[in-house]
Amino acid sequence: MILSGTVIADSETVIENGAVVVDGSRIDAVGRRDDLRDRYPDREERHYDILLPGLVGGHLHSVQSLGRGIADDSELLEWLFEYVLPMEASLSPEEMEIAAKLGYLEMIESGTTTCVDHLSVNHAERAFEAAGEIGIRGVLGKVLMDQRSPDALLEDTDEALAESRELIEEYHGAFDDRIRYAVTPRFAVSCSEACLRGARELADEYDGVRIHTHASENRGEIETVEEDTGMRNIHWLDEVGLTGEDVVLAHCVWTDESERELLAETGTHVTHCPSSNMKLASGVAPVVDYIERGINVALGNDGPPCNNTLDPFTEMRQGSLLQKVDTLDPVAAPAATLFEMATINGAKVAGFDRLGALHEGWRADVVGLDTDLTRATPLHDPLSHLVFGAHGDDVVFTMVDGNVLVDDGEVTSVDADAIREQASEIDLSLEEYRESAAEAQP
Repeated sequence: MILSGTVIADSETVIENGAVVVDGSRIDAVGRRDDLRDRYPDREERHYDILLPGLVGGHLHSVQSLGRGIADDSELLEWLFEYVLPMEASLSPEEMEIAAKLGYLEMIESGTTTCVDHLSVNHAERAFEAAGEIGIRGVLGKVLMDQRSPDALLEDTDEALAESRELIEEYHGAFDDRIRYAVTPRFAVSCSEACLRGARELADEYDGVRIHTHASENRGEIETVEEDTGMRNIHWLDEVGLTGEDVVLAHCVWTDESERELLAETGTHVTHCPSSNMKLASGVAPVVDYIERGINVALGNDGPPCNNTLDPFTEMRQGSLLQKVDTLDPVAAPAATLFEMATINGAKVAGFDRLGALHEGWRADVVGLDTDLTRATPLHDPLSHLVFGAHGDDVVFTMVDGNVLVDDGEVTSVDADAIREQASEIDLSLEEYRESAAEAQP
């Protein structure tokens, strides 16, 4: 298959009248359309206004999709313990699967082809199956919570780790290696020392298994961890083994100089979630400083209850503008930097090689956009348009591993209308879980 259009191969390479040749699950060639048309005369050709690498969501909560709009105007811990955890606790296995499908559906519809997904304590296997069915690439993990948790989500440490092991054995490398596993403690507040150390030990047993958790999102969280351990959050995570090149820390809004040095020294990945941090008034992550230190920073939407959308283009725009206004520097976080965060940096977070750019021999994760729009006219700079002007609704083509999941704006891998209808019919029954969640709140 030949995909033609303006090709944004990476943050430095824009090919007008370009093309990408896909052969199976890999990219066979990238270059000028006329040249590739001559080299591959018998290939089917499809034209799109802009072609770009599939975007990577470096921190997401697909199973929170049913809670979109239920917790607006809330502070983080109130948001978590009064709304989100009761919602997760209330979901049946079937509802958890529908929630995950709804999240993955929104992602592929809006250009996200790979996600690093923080699931829930219960029924995680249903999300793995949902990801496999829809066709997205992902790093998924069952959540670990063995303290300060609502009764329905509180687990015995050994049992939680044992279930994680079973999920690794079943799903790590599943679906032609599109799905991999991350051991997923929710955050230090809700995980004991034994749980956190157990997470590291478990991840070390398997090649390619990552660790994914939240860190230093909110000042109240940091105060709780310091009261428990006598240490700052990042130092505590380092103490129990949760730093390193296989670790993804979401947020990292409130870090001091010593913690930033530690993140850089250990090669720990950070995922920035600008919309969520703004909506929950968590603060502004020091992204420019992280990047200057050589810390790999990706982009994530977080969950629909603290964002309301899983649109990756929104995060690129918000991520750039937030750094500019925070640093009072109009050249901070330019479009190229945000595009890298949403593509190649995200691929590093997810742990997939040859992902995040349109290069020969790389994985065939490709997105096509429509620019026949008033807000795309005139189109002086395609990269600027992607970061500052494009929306997820502009996506008309999504390919993962050479498989077409969205074609002419329509999802091809599943019945999208049926998923939306099923999701709309679910009645969230939160009241019976709120009391135990309130008792668990730090």
